[in-house]
Amino acid sequence: MRKFFKYVFASMVGMVLAGGILLIMFFAGIASLISSAENEMNAETIVKANSIYHLKFNNSIDERAGDDPFENIDFGPFANTTKMSLRNIVQSIEYAATDDKVKGIYLELGGFPGGLSQLEEVRNSLLEFKGSGKWIVSYSEGYSQSAYYLASVSDEVYMYPEGDIFFKGLATNIMYMKGMLEKLDIEMQAIKGPGNIYKSAVEPFTADEMSESNRTQIKAYLGSIWGHWLNGISNERGLTVADLNTYADELSVKNAEMSVQLGLVDALKYEDQVLEDLMARVEIEDEDDLEFVTYSKYKKKKVSNRKEGVSRKDTKKVAVIYANGEIRSGKNSDGIMGSESIAAAIKKARLDSNVKAIVLRVNSPGGSALASDVMWRETVLAKAEKPFVVSMGDLAASGGYFISCNADKIYANETTITGSIGVFGMMPVTENFFKNKMGIIFQSEQTNAHSKFPDGISRLDEAEYNVINESIIGIYDDFIGKVSKGRGLTKEQVDEVARGRVWTGLDAIEIGLVDEIGGLDDAVAYAAQVANLDGYRLYELPVMKDPLKEMMSNFQMNMSMNFMKQSLGANYKYLEVINHVESMRGVQARIPYTIEIY
Repeated sequence: MRKFFKYVFASMVGMVLAGGILLIMFFAGIASLISSAENEMNAETIVKANSIYHLKFNNSIDERAGDDPFENIDFGPFANTTKMSLRNIVQSIEYAATDDKVKGIYLELGGFPGGLSQLEEVRNSLLEFKGSGKWIVSYSEGYSQSAYYLASVSDEVYMYPEGDIFFKGLATNIMYMKGMLEKLDIEMQAIKGPGNIYKSAVEPFTADEMSESNRTQIKAYLGSIWGHWLNGISNERGLTVADLNTYADELSVKNAEMSVQLGLVDALKYEDQVLEDLMARVEIEDEDDLEFVTYSKYKKKKVSNRKEGVSRKDTKKVAVIYANGEIRSGKNSDGIMGSESIAAAIKKARLDSNVKAIVLRVNSPGGSALASDVMWRETVLAKAEKPFVVSMGDLAASGGYFISCNADKIYANETTITGSIGVFGMMPVTENFFKNKMGIIFQSEQTNAHSKFPDGISRLDEAEYNVINESIIGIYDDFIGKVSKGRGLTKEQVDEVARGRVWTGLDAIEIGLVDEIGGLDDAVAYAAQVANLDGYRLYELPVMKDPLKEMMSNFQMNMSMNFMKQSLGANYKYLEVINHVESMRGVQARIPYTIEIY
């Protein structure tokens, strides 16, 4: 028996030692990766003469520039989560226009992994690059519609001989779940006040089909975005908007040859033939002499945030506060805009004597009305002391518009989704689900008539429903009142364009919700101008987490998310919709539904 325990004990010691050694090796490996990554990050990017900026969009695009030392490291099947930065993309293109060693841009496209407004900002930066007199060549095995819209700025658009462009127009699908809830014996009680006829966030849970008011707004914003895209393609490709619409209606681009015949593509080429074209443009004969500079390297050459001749110590600052994600109370987390974090960032910029102007970059579908109000209050205090400008990204809707409406000036791109000025509440009735599907019966006692209200189990009675409805009416009135004051409109004028309706940035200008078309750089330039700044540098808030800590904290979450994405495939988006509903707390000021345009 003693021998048995001896061997068991020896085995346990061996396992502990082996585990300890593996742990030491793991952290040593991480340390080595950090060291090599930091060396890579700090290394100077050398651009040789006659270089070509090779721009590919391999990963998703984030709003904010970050210095990620793990960007070029592959950690395995749950990796490749590093995002490109919209700001770095735009600034690297801007720098390339002034870099004498860069002769042109080679766009290698398939799809575009960013949002509608991000697409617009990248395309506008490419148009400015083209205006410098340099060339752009694009190539793809097959273009999505968004990628083709981007590629249309190019001097030459090439495609693989067997590739295609699925040119068909824009559409969006909304998942209606009332029937599913009925099968589960779940009822969703929706409260949205009397005037929010376009606030259709509740519709997928309470109806089997699209309401006419919702169909009206969807047709309007899809038509606005599609019309803008067609005008852009028409201007660069010399095709009429009428012809382009005919191509989409009749699915005329049936194959690669038709894309050339119809003028969408200049020529069909294999990759080696495209490289030959690039060689001719930089006047070399050997492919080995082609000099490409990639995004991961060239982004370090972004335009300086400071004016020439101004010392770093004495430079005044323009604060750029990134307000991204669904709005909730608390602190920021992945995909979540926490009111505590953003309010603190605005306050920090307001109290910093070196910050002379503030730009709030909003990219949000909205969320909690209370959390939105908390951040709005800080915008009021900031505007009273310094120029306060808003730059809208892909979305600045409902709660996202709430925190924007007090700005001195609001910038948006043509395809920004904004407005959705309205509020709603939803309360599930799950009593029959638990009883009929789970065999669970709830019994309760209470001291007063409504002590257990709201419990998400029982149906709201008339008094309880009226309490929530009156709250929503009051919040909506407060919402349009704040928009009225911030935008210099009467409450009646705001109500006319509010009621939960969604608008594109282009249409929002016409109705007074947005001041000017432009991106983040335009907003920053205006803020600096109003603050009379000759020299300044950007001060980005909230402060970003340390990349290593961020990686470790998100590791388990990323594994779980990637597993679900791999398991559900394209259906993962429907799980996200359900998760959004489950996470809602209190009265909501958010966009009607998850908008996916394809």
